Amino acid sequence: MKILIFAGGTGTRLWPISRKSSPKQFEILKGDKSTIQMALERVSSFGVENVFVSTNDKYVELVHMHLPLLDKSHILGEPARRDLTAAVGLALMRLKKQGITGTIAMLWADHFMKKPENFVEALKIAEKLIAEDPNRFVFLGEQARFANENLGWIHLGENIEGDLFEFNEWKYRPEILECQEMFESQEWMWNPGYFIFDLDFVLELYKKHQSEMFFLLEDMVNGKKSLETEYPKLEAISFDNAIVEKIDKDQAVVLKVDLGWTDPGTLYALKEALVDGQDKNFEKGNVVDLDSEDCLILNEENGRLVATIGLKGMMVVNTNNTTLVCHKDNVPRIKELLKKIEEEGLESYL
Repeated sequence: MKILIFAGGTGTRLWPISRKSSPKQFEILKGDKSTIQMALERVSSFGVENVFVSTNDKYVELVHMHLPLLDKSHILGEPARRDLTAAVGLALMRLKKQGITGTIAMLWADHFMKKPENFVEALKIAEKLIAEDPNRFVFLGEQARFANENLGWIHLGENIEGDLFEFNEWKYRPEILECQEMFESQEWMWNPGYFIFDLDFVLELYKKHQSEMFFLLEDMVNGKKSLETEYPKLEAISFDNAIVEKIDKDQAVVLKVDLGWTDPGTLYALKEALVDGQDKNFEKGNVVDLDSEDCLILNEENGRLVATIGLKGMMVVNTNNTTLVCHKDNVPRIKELLKKIEEEGLESYL
């Protein structure tokens, strides 16, 4: 099995911790390793020689710096961000051109996981399932710990055996009341976005459902068209919408897992991932607080104290050149804020 880790995102929802020059997958958010280092460490038992990383061209050197054991030829750069359909298609075609076939595990570089041993075991089971039937997807469904309305969910179908279920449907970011019902039913799992599949099977899906993109990518990989000039023109479309949602239900199964998985995709999600208990604060750096609750207070600036009193649900992030203060309910508006910063001609802060 080959491991394909995606590490090309800019992490704008974690600004100002995550910047365009150094997105969240390269930041040390927990412990002493970056999340991309954690991602490689989790799958190291499969052999580093079987791991590939897909990223943006401008992050290739960063990936190499964080993962020095990974051969640089295994770092697959893309010249522009065109969403995941283009990125996955390009990476798979590049692997195919190298003579690689068989099972691919599609993973992410910016997640936390408390039970990596369960993850390794799940990947081994998924590899066997694909070997038995290459014409299907295996989805990992994480055991939900609470009604999280900010995630995608997978609806389990009939139980096949053990922790293996038929696939029923997806639901992305349900409303909180519906989310609570889904959680209580125990029929829905969190969707961490981990897919295991046969490389040729997915390329055939591209040829069938995204034929124009398929042939353009094929020409780029084979040198008939310029990757640098033609790739940025590709349609930006999500992999779920373009490929995953097109497969028949009987071509997918769900493996129920308990990974202790968290996606620290926003400042508040990061806070939730780093502390146990909603009312607790996460504090890092030179910080002094009195009687605040449910806050993230992070200070990256040496020589400066961040002091807070009586805050509730606030995100306070101070870096060497930027300070952000916002309520947790306004975290989704950070992208809107970044757009305004850009319009003000302050791109150097992004």
